[in-house]
Amino acid sequence: MPDSAAHATALDLVDWTDGPAWDDFVASAEGGTFCHLWGWREVFGEGFGHPVHYRAAVRNGRIEGVHPLVHVRSRLFGNYLVSMPFLNYGGPLGSEPARTALADDARRLAAARGVDLLELRSRRTLDTDLEEVHRKVTVVLPLGDDADHLFTKGLKSKVRSQVRRPMKAGMEARVGPECVDDFYGVFAEHMRDLGTPVLPRSLFHDLVRVFPDRVVFAGVYLDDRPVAGGCGFLFGDEFEITWASSLREFNREAPNMLLYWGLMEEMVARGVPLFNFGRCTPGGGTHRFKLQWGGDDEPLPWYQWSEDGRNATPNPDGGFGLAVRAWQKLPLPVANTLGPWLARRIP
Repeated sequence: MPDSAAHATALDLVDWTDGPAWDDFVASAEGGTFCHLWGWREVFGEGFGHPVHYRAAVRNGRIEGVHPLVHVRSRLFGNYLVSMPFLNYGGPLGSEPARTALADDARRLAAARGVDLLELRSRRTLDTDLEEVHRKVTVVLPLGDDADHLFTKGLKSKVRSQVRRPMKAGMEARVGPECVDDFYGVFAEHMRDLGTPVLPRSLFHDLVRVFPDRVVFAGVYLDDRPVAGGCGFLFGDEFEITWASSLREFNREAPNMLLYWGLMEEMVARGVPLFNFGRCTPGGGTHRFKLQWGGDDEPLPWYQWSEDGRNATPNPDGGFGLAVRAWQKLPLPVANTLGPWLARRIP
């Protein structure tokens, strides 16, 4: 092939600046998720103050692939380049050559930035030399178009009984943006009880502003007191519940079961065919909770690179046992003051 022809068809890797064009590509790309959307550039770049790198593979002036990356660094927790941090998915989208080129591009960027770990939280397999790991799965449940049929025929009798339990206790589920602060109150207390710093309240208000047609908040209430809450996202034919919590003192009434069922009813009413339970560790208690609804596992092929052998971003099970126990004993106002400052540095 003549040099001029080779140059005409070469892929160029560039920093992209056109948000609408980016989102149009994500919406049409196989494997695209809400985590790839342009709005996260504002949420994590401006809201959290992290450097962002929205890279595109371009051929003859047209997008052939995209890859959002966020650089999360701190002296306390380490230095990470992640696609996407704080979320469940990421990784390059587009044609196979573009995805391979963007994965290689991410490794070069990681090496140039001297990060401890590059982590691509892909939902699709990649043709790359990066190490593939399978630490996480998600569970996906087809909802059908009839909530009553789903409840009576799709759910096991034990699950139906657990959903009815909070109803009998006088609890009710509500869905809407007005639930955002009620969700956060439950979420913050739940995270303290788990021994984990909570994400900032401002993040969730930013989500309402940046993704008004995609983000969904829900709560379960007992006499107007929020006792469970959830936040998730609509994208394509799927809804994913990304964050969910309930108050420990109401565990016996199982308000989290009503929370999930209320969101399933809402999605059926909106004509959304798939309910995604979000990522979890295979075989853990959270995984078993999700499987009981009757969905199927979807393994998540994540990819990573590290010069010094680091194999994961920080997590409560990774050597932070003493810190977790100490955090659980903090008064809630103290945890809610310190937590957001720390959490935005833990990808």
